[in-house]
Amino acid sequence: MPIPAPNLYPDFNTIRLSHVCLNVKDLAASRKFYTEIVGLQVTDESDSHVYLRAMEERGHHCIILQKSDQPGTVEVMGFKTYDEADLDKAETYFKGKGRPTSWVERPYQGRTLLTSDNMGIPLEFYHKMDRLDPIHQKYALYRGVKPLRIDHFNCFSHDVDASVDFYSDFGFRVTEYTEDDDSKKLWAAWMHRKGGVHDMAFTNGTGPRMHHVAFWVPTPLNIIDLLDLMATSGYVDNIERGPGRHGISNAFFLYILDPDGHRIEIYCSDYQTVDPDLEPIKWDLQDPQRQTLWGAPAPESWFKHGTAFVGVDLKDSEIEASPIIAP
Repeated sequence: MPIPAPNLYPDFNTIRLSHVCLNVKDLAASRKFYTEIVGLQVTDESDSHVYLRAMEERGHHCIILQKSDQPGTVEVMGFKTYDEADLDKAETYFKGKGRPTSWVERPYQGRTLLTSDNMGIPLEFYHKMDRLDPIHQKYALYRGVKPLRIDHFNCFSHDVDASVDFYSDFGFRVTEYTEDDDSKKLWAAWMHRKGGVHDMAFTNGTGPRMHHVAFWVPTPLNIIDLLDLMATSGYVDNIERGPGRHGISNAFFLYILDPDGHRIEIYCSDYQTVDPDLEPIKWDLQDPQRQTLWGAPAPESWFKHGTAFVGVDLKDSEIEASPIIAP
């Protein structure tokens, strides 16, 4: 199916992705992983929650770790709007699409609209979040992989065409995609708001599930340093895939798993996509350089493992074609 034309004047204005709430079993173990290994900074914590931000971020948090009896699930994904009025416009928009809407209280956030996309992925939109002092030049705080900012989400969808249509309608633009030659349905697509390759991507598979959340780092050398750290501090088995370079997005990457199985991508070196008339790049599903320009091919787990959203039913994809999977 053809990529939908970008909606350059959507009903409300989303700036970027913002944060995600991950459900975990052992809050202390997850805190250690995200602070000592990934290198995020704690901004607040309690017996039930840990709030974290990356080094360039001024907002209070990009990751919330929530102690839960459903560990290895995702509570909600968050996005920031351009202004307060966009929140009311978003409420009207999602109601018009038949999606549930409610106003919820979130620590450190202003008015927050909770809704869901057409697949059931829980989404929240806000404009104001508590601002913190800058720490990007406090180099004594840098550790782990030295993450600068949250970069994107990638989710499994059982119908990527429907997911792309839904997000395109409220302003997300496709940068790269691949489709099944037989059915002409989308296999995967990368969509952005902030001018990078993606804020949200969709991959064909049983869904909706979160495939990964990604963090931007300064250089590929940060990723090499992280591998050395993980290999010598008890986390070698948490390394799933990489390092390598994607054909799609051109990113230098590494995929790791946290203690509850949430997949984290460490990511750098993609490209700018600010021009609104930038044409999407199409890739052949069977081109191995699509997923790995160079490096070891993706393992089977990378195509099958994801973390579910709380309370959301899963559906299997009907596309039979699949990319090449490493033995």
